[in-house]
Amino acid sequence: MPTHSQNFGEPDQPEGTRSERKADAKPDSSPKRREKALRYLDQKQRRRERASDPNKVADTTDTNDAIDTVDTYNHAAPTASGIATTIGAVGAKNAIDAEVVTHAPKNLRQEFRRRRTIKKYLSRKYMRNQRLQAGRSFKRLSVITISICVATALIFLILTGAGSYVSYRFYSDTTNQFGQRITSLRDLMPRDNLKIYDSHNTLLSQMTDQGYHTEVPLDQITPTLINATVSVEDKNFWRNQGIDILRIIQAALADMTHKQVVQGGSTITQQLIKNLVVGNETNITRKLQEIVLTPDINSHYNKKDIMEMYLNSIFYGNQAYGIDAAATIYFGLTDQPGKDAAAQLDLAQSAVLAGIPSSPSRYNPYEHPVAARNRFMTVLDLMVRDGYISRAQAQDAAVEYNKPDFFKGSPAPPNLAPHFSEYVIRQMEKQFHMTRLQLSRSGMDITTTLDLNLQNQVQKIAQHHIAELVGHNVTNAAEVIIDFHTGAIKTLLGSLDYNDQAIDGKFDVASQGFRQPGSSFKPYVYATALQQGASPSQPIDDIPLNIVMPPGSTPPVYQPKNYDLRYHGHVTIRCALQNSLNVPAVKTLEHVGVAHAMATATKMGITHTEGTPGLSMVLGGLDVNLLEHTSAFGAFADGGVRVPPYAIEKVVTTYNNQVYTHQLVAGQQVLTPQIAFIMTDILSDNNSRLPEFFNCNDLQLYSHSQNDCYMGDRGTVRPAAAKTGTTNDFRDNWTMGYTTDFVMGVWVGNDDNTPMLNVSGIDGAAPIWHESMLAAEQGHPIHDFTNPGGIERMGVIYPDGLQTTDWFLPGTYPDYNHNPPQTNPAAQFAPTAFDAHGRAGHHHHSLETINHQPASTHDALTFGGHPYCSNFSFVSPIMSVNRAIW
Repeated sequence: MPTHSQNFGEPDQPEGTRSERKADAKPDSSPKRREKALRYLDQKQRRRERASDPNKVADTTDTNDAIDTVDTYNHAAPTASGIATTIGAVGAKNAIDAEVVTHAPKNLRQEFRRRRTIKKYLSRKYMRNQRLQAGRSFKRLSVITISICVATALIFLILTGAGSYVSYRFYSDTTNQFGQRITSLRDLMPRDNLKIYDSHNTLLSQMTDQGYHTEVPLDQITPTLINATVSVEDKNFWRNQGIDILRIIQAALADMTHKQVVQGGSTITQQLIKNLVVGNETNITRKLQEIVLTPDINSHYNKKDIMEMYLNSIFYGNQAYGIDAAATIYFGLTDQPGKDAAAQLDLAQSAVLAGIPSSPSRYNPYEHPVAARNRFMTVLDLMVRDGYISRAQAQDAAVEYNKPDFFKGSPAPPNLAPHFSEYVIRQMEKQFHMTRLQLSRSGMDITTTLDLNLQNQVQKIAQHHIAELVGHNVTNAAEVIIDFHTGAIKTLLGSLDYNDQAIDGKFDVASQGFRQPGSSFKPYVYATALQQGASPSQPIDDIPLNIVMPPGSTPPVYQPKNYDLRYHGHVTIRCALQNSLNVPAVKTLEHVGVAHAMATATKMGITHTEGTPGLSMVLGGLDVNLLEHTSAFGAFADGGVRVPPYAIEKVVTTYNNQVYTHQLVAGQQVLTPQIAFIMTDILSDNNSRLPEFFNCNDLQLYSHSQNDCYMGDRGTVRPAAAKTGTTNDFRDNWTMGYTTDFVMGVWVGNDDNTPMLNVSGIDGAAPIWHESMLAAEQGHPIHDFTNPGGIERMGVIYPDGLQTTDWFLPGTYPDYNHNPPQTNPAAQFAPTAFDAHGRAGHHHHSLETINHQPASTHDALTFGGHPYCSNFSFVSPIMSVNRAIW
């Protein structure tokens, strides 16, 4: 049986005829044979094409090979993927289909057409699918692209809107939070130290508990310091709008070049906002707040205002706040009238201070001298760069810096009247309801009533006199002088030496101490007796006295004794008070009542006491305060009007110039003018006190020395009323007195309450009172005490021979009878009244009487034929009991 190659290889038979014949003779039902026939026809066609056109050989071969491959593949499995792989070869094959079909057998031609139709359909379907897929891909890409664009736009809008909203809210919150502070920026400035001045504007003290600060105007700051500050902190300060981007970049480069901070990045305006408004916390929020608030600062304040506030608020180290304090702390400069410390700085000093604020600890010249000097040279270089100084001036400043005394240090804060200043601070705490810590930086300047010059004179007088009492165990003294017309405290000396620990000098005896006043308390008791109808001529029987005390008292019997341990018989109130007799004083207190006497003292100003009021208080048994005691005596001097003491004349708040002024008060009438004058007349009667105090005593204000007085030359004698006081065992002694201008109280003793050695009021306190009062009255005209009227001076002769002339209130004249009936034994003791010229009067009044039973007979009393007081005269020394005598 012949092979397919043999059959297809017969050369002599025509191809078409033979095929047809074979097909007619025997149909080809085998797909394989059909495939081979088609391949044969194709190869034959290619051979013909190669023979006719050699240039198409390669293309045709390649194309038909591709077609053969496709047909074979399609016969096996005509899938879409197979069609897709040969889509590119379809066009080439179509070019030869016609030729192939015309020469192929009929059945093959039909198959070929069918297959071609299928291929075309599949190709179109594939292309359709491709187009659909490409359309879908394009749509997807378009949707994705549009979505991305929309999303991006939305994100941008969201971010932009959120950023705008956040920015707006930050701006709004910042301005709402700090806007009010910006408009009242000066109110946020650091407050000055509280400063206390005397009445002549001399600085007494300055509270520096929280550092030093004194605000000064810009024209009181040297221009050199201002220029140095601008060069090192913000060279474009006078031109920029508060924010200088170029400055920040330059500062960063300079800092990197020098490997240390040599220039600040923030402007002076930003630093001011940081210091006063937003705080100095290091974070981006604070920095942004500075930027937001800067335009507001520029709209409310000019450059000079900003510079002034900046220099007055920055910290210069060593407890120095502001430039004026720094000038004092580092160079010992102090404020002078018309020229503050900040105005006295030279170039070298200015360069040092300008370099400190960026890092007060690092550039502290006392702790880091090398770093401070380098910083100083940097400031000079910057000033040369900016044209503020020449290179020669910078070199001269460097030479000055190297001098050993360049830094002089801060002088000690003034403390010229420490006890008085502390008293003022306590008064400020009460008046303004502020703590001491709050007062320290309250920005208040206090003008007081103190006369510092007089205070210094009094202190020297007291120190000199106490030094003269060496050997008598006397270490301390205190004094107060008050203008009783207004209550102004002119001097207040709490101790001899505030800094002397040996005498407990820091304790203020004058305003805080309570000591026994001795006999200086007696005027309050006698004034009470005058109020109850007694007169200065009231006789009192000075004899031994025993007073039985309530059960359980120690001692059970009170036996007062006189200072001289003697008894003096009949004496008047005038004589008893001026000679400080104790027994008559106790009898007077017993007569008027303790409660009434205490009420009088309280109304006059003794508002605080220590101890229990009793009969002994007339001898000093009740502790009192020197300031109150002195003020109370001022009521005697001021016609019975009590004006409370005060020390604060004016308070000025430096940050807003608000002024508080002491309002003068009319005072309270606590005694009638007549009683006040009678007490003054008694206390100023030098003759009446001669038995105990002798002539030329220190209670009389003669202008010459005591030795001159003994020689008969007193000089000018200024009217003065005074009373001494000495307690038991000489623990305290006092002198209280006044003129027509001032009232003064002096205490002498020891803070530890140890007794002095035989030092009485006339020996210890009186000399200080005498010299100090003369010093206070220097330059004041001499005036006598004014009689207010309403009283009359009359004489009295008592039946036992006591005769006196004195003042009487209307209705207090004693009864008299020229020819008393002999049947009335008591009438023989009735006094006779006469006027100042010795004429008998016709006034009738019954004196209040009280019985006193003597503790012993009068036989022990010896008068030597003359009265105890020189202004009394006795017709007879014989003593008789008289019911009108206390």
